[in-house]
Amino acid sequence: MTPASSHDRPRAVVIGSGFGGLALAIRLQAAGAAVIVVEARDKPGGRAYVYEQDGFRFDAGPTVLTAPTVIDELFKIANRDRADYVELTELTPLYRLLWQDGTSFDYSGDEATLEKAIAHLSPNDVEGYRRFRKYSRAVFAEGYERLAHVPFLDIWSMVRAAPKLVRLQSYRSVYGMVAKFIENDKLRQAFSYHTLLVGGNPFSTSAIYALIHALELKWGVHFPKGGTGALVAALVKLFRDLGGDIRLNAPVDQVLLESDRVGGVQLRDGEKIPAAFVASNADVIHTYASLLRDAPTARAAARKLEKSDHSMSLFLIYFGVKGGYPDLAHHTILFGPRYKDLLDDIFNRGVLADDFSLYLHSPSVTDPSLAPPGHSTHYVLAPVPHLGISNVDWGAAGPRLAERILAALEQRCMPGLREKLVTIRTFAPPDFESELNAWQGSAFSLQPTLLQSAWFRVHNRDDRIRGLYFVGAGTHPGAGIPGVVNSARATAGLMLADMAIE
Repeated sequence: MTPASSHDRPRAVVIGSGFGGLALAIRLQAAGAAVIVVEARDKPGGRAYVYEQDGFRFDAGPTVLTAPTVIDELFKIANRDRADYVELTELTPLYRLLWQDGTSFDYSGDEATLEKAIAHLSPNDVEGYRRFRKYSRAVFAEGYERLAHVPFLDIWSMVRAAPKLVRLQSYRSVYGMVAKFIENDKLRQAFSYHTLLVGGNPFSTSAIYALIHALELKWGVHFPKGGTGALVAALVKLFRDLGGDIRLNAPVDQVLLESDRVGGVQLRDGEKIPAAFVASNADVIHTYASLLRDAPTARAAARKLEKSDHSMSLFLIYFGVKGGYPDLAHHTILFGPRYKDLLDDIFNRGVLADDFSLYLHSPSVTDPSLAPPGHSTHYVLAPVPHLGISNVDWGAAGPRLAERILAALEQRCMPGLREKLVTIRTFAPPDFESELNAWQGSAFSLQPTLLQSAWFRVHNRDDRIRGLYFVGAGTHPGAGIPGVVNSARATAGLMLADMAIE
């Protein structure tokens, strides 16, 4: 397909090249708009940045790819085949869960295999799990298949959805709903921790997010050959193949306004890019408070959002080791001695606790090319409080926490780890704030609570500034790759309608 001339085509600027921004840009470009993506950093991807260090390649995150169909759809609308751009591998098991008493649980996407693992751990919970699975599929049908890609622009859109959401007990928490069906404490953790992957506390995130289990059963968890960065590169190539323009090292200083509508963006070097349509994939508070600092309605929106409940932050360690750990799963969850109390420390009390739960990503198990020959690449993260509710001195606390985490990995699943370390780097809450403009170092923007979801979340189209749109974790439907790519679908529909492009 030869890209059409951009002459007289509506021009749109997308700020930020995360998954949401790239997906939106592709949809707009494929439909006939002329799109420029401006990215502040030297590489595309946003949170899906790639670090290269001492011959190792580290995906900064996200690394859990569910619902690959949302990626495939971007290539289909462009009349391309995703397989020509990037190869996806389905993982088995989806995750391996480890507890401190030595219990290991392989979380499989195959129902029979999963039920067998449940029966081994807690035979009395198999029937309860089946009821939970049925519930998960019901909320998946309503919350994901019907509503995830539909923008909520007025209170009536929420009112129309409310009866079904109430019947599905969306007012309960994910953990509360899991506990309604399942008795075993470890299994309650196993089927509720997923909300942490989208920035939510299982004890306060709406039960609608129990749909994640059904989503994983339906499509599995996948890994792109070459890492998440290879998927970003595939989307960038697709966008450019369609005639799109992406500018790196191009931080936006402000969104230009002409009365009550946008007029384009001004870069930090002074260059102005005129556009009647601007979509921000940047942090929502950064967009309102900084990029729209001259708009009174934006300042008011920023102040309101600052008072919202924000997701936790993360402390990450990227490390390369000599040799490998072939018995590791691709994704491993290591639960600490506490569950609810630890989450209270992280989300409510703002305490950097002595204990932690961890997510370990070991991509070399699936793709050895991410490390030099005879070596392996890993990263581990611990959820920690964001900067707004804690006063941690990360310059001092970070190295101590890193040492404790590496010691825990060595003891629990990676024997001899510290002697095998070749390279290491860390990323702490202040880095989320400085590198990604994330409010108070929040890793996933707003928490996915009921009163911060759908219509209550930042709208995909601004209510007062014409030509201003949002895409990504802070807007509907929320964080995670399926979430932000679905937000792009919702936002693209609004933008194309406003551009009068069908």
